[in-house]
Amino acid sequence: MALLRSRTASLNLFNRFLHQSFRVPNRNLSSAASDVYNQSTIESMKRDLLNLDINSQIGSCMPIASMRIGTFIHNIEVNPGQGGKLVRAAGTSAKILKEPKSRYCLIRLPSGAEKLIDTRCRATVGTVSNPSHGAKKLRKAGQSRWLGRRPVVRGVAMNPVDHPHGGGEGRSKSSGSYGKSSRTPWGKPFKGLVV
Repeated sequence: MALLRSRTASLNLFNRFLHQSFRVPNRNLSSAASDVYNQSTIESMKRDLLNLDINSQIGSCMPIASMRIGTFIHNIEVNPGQGGKLVRAAGTSAKILKEPKSRYCLIRLPSGAEKLIDTRCRATVGTVSNPSHGAKKLRKAGQSRWLGRRPVVRGVAMNPVDHPHGGGEGRSKSSGSYGKSSRTPWGKPFKGLVV
């Protein structure tokens, strides 16, 4: 309703502005031709203004209450005025599932989880850029190190002093004549086996 009111108010203001200040450039047209030219231009501008929708402007940030159902959004606040916390990773977006009429609005997050968020919270229309970020291949091991990721070494490839799976001849997890269950580097069992 608020969107409709603002749209009609801006249309009335635009009409008043056009009727006061719109002039045809100096041309050798008859007054009837210039009136038709004025009228057709005004009508086309009105049509464009009516078709212009705030929700369709990607990148505009507004409260969730003023958005429509099915709008894709990102950079969502959890508490009003706190700043965007959700859906900020590259190429992600969330979708509004229920019309934000009450105090809370239902939103589907990229993980598939559905969350109720206050309608006073703000969000940005559209999806985050760079969707191919996750598909980028690292060219060499050093590039992984530049990102702060350390190498992962298997326990089987270590010595017995370094890991419970270490040692033995060939590929074996046992350090003795009997087999042991999978363990953490600190010797605690894992993978659902209780010893």
